[in-house]
Amino acid sequence: MFEKLANIFRVPDLRKRVLFTLAMLAVYRLGSHIPTPGINTDALQKAFEQQQGGLLGFYDLFSGGNLRRLTIFALGIMPYITASIILQLLTVVWEPLARLQKEGDLGRRKITQWTRYLTLILSVLQSMGIAVTLEKQNFVVNPGFSFILMTIITLTTGSIFIMWLGEQITERGVGNGMSLLIFSGIVVGLPKAVVELAAKAGIGRGAGGGQWGAFALPAVVFLVVLMILVVAFIVFMERSERRIPVQYAKRVVGRRIMGGQSTHLPLRVNSGGVMPVIFASSLLSIPQMLTLSNAFKPGGTLNKFFGPTLDQLKWGEPLYTLLYGVGIIFFAYFYVSIVFNPSDVADNMRKYGGFIPGIRPGHRTRDYINDVLTRVTLVGGLYLIAISLIPEWMIAGIHLDHIPWIGPRLFSGFPTWILHGLGVNFYFGGTSLLIVVGVAMDTVNQIESQLVMRHYEGFTSRSGRVRGRRLWG
Repeated sequence: MFEKLANIFRVPDLRKRVLFTLAMLAVYRLGSHIPTPGINTDALQKAFEQQQGGLLGFYDLFSGGNLRRLTIFALGIMPYITASIILQLLTVVWEPLARLQKEGDLGRRKITQWTRYLTLILSVLQSMGIAVTLEKQNFVVNPGFSFILMTIITLTTGSIFIMWLGEQITERGVGNGMSLLIFSGIVVGLPKAVVELAAKAGIGRGAGGGQWGAFALPAVVFLVVLMILVVAFIVFMERSERRIPVQYAKRVVGRRIMGGQSTHLPLRVNSGGVMPVIFASSLLSIPQMLTLSNAFKPGGTLNKFFGPTLDQLKWGEPLYTLLYGVGIIFFAYFYVSIVFNPSDVADNMRKYGGFIPGIRPGHRTRDYINDVLTRVTLVGGLYLIAISLIPEWMIAGIHLDHIPWIGPRLFSGFPTWILHGLGVNFYFGGTSLLIVVGVAMDTVNQIESQLVMRHYEGFTSRSGRVRGRRLWG
């Protein structure tokens, strides 16, 4: 393994790319320790500790702790992701943008430019909202217009700089820059999560010294085994695909006979990656953001009518969990409909003399591919639901006793660890682990392809490259 890692630095171009990527990530981590001026950091830290298992804790995870400390990179990569999501949705409903996307490299560069402008607008709006909220919550040392203006300029500049870092890594480094920035923000919290787990288990304090008491050792073993199983499950599902056999008929082109070969059409089980989870969580965060306004606070005007409903839509409640799962399924199908068109695949297959054995070319082929894709996407959506609910259940539990009318009667006798969770941090499963494993696999694949192209052995034995995806069906 050390020999294969050393091969990375034997290739000059690959060595420059890897070192450049590490340098850009170091700059990102350096900026994560520069605080925004004028903030009462102690009061803000206490507020985040109280909301550790809530929405603020979720956003703080993906910012690498920048939001908790309110550094100059507090907005993180979320404005850019939100801008990309909005433009992807607009390509479906707005015809001029859809035509621009089909114009090749020139159209993609134009869309990228619009994404940057939209990121700037969203950064200004979010930083303004953060500044006003901090003033209302008394987290500011010297409140006033000067603080709001300085916070908007600081956080917006930090967000644009992060976007530039991600683009530079993608262009001149190794891997996807935006994904690697999220990856580094999550991984940096792993040591702290291990320390918190050890404290809960009472390691180093004697028997029964932690919060879990006599059940500390079985709980730690269970969590470690669960983490290993989740990682293995994510790797298996991310490499899984349904292969549809395709046969190409022989054709005579000039004096040569073309075709006559058998191949397959790969359909990934999880084509959307983590995007359906991000879409669903972003949509469900809107009701929780509304509760921060004065109208929805206790005693407010709208709280009398919509307060009970908003309480049921809080993070960890049964209604939130139900809508979260439904949203993941919906956006899994929606994202696949954007990136994969069965009609185009069937037309291209017929144009080059290809057909699926037993299926007539044309509409029958399109319907068959669409049916297979529908079933595979359902499996991928259920997989994302299972992975996404693991951290919620481990942190907040399943609040079945909060269901109106029937909850207190049927579920009040359930154990506390089921209803209120174990208080374990996000890092041991769920969306964060999905991102970490996925980004790590993609980055290793890119490095290995560079090694194999230059006649070096890859990270895997015998084959010289990462093993292909597993089959489904």
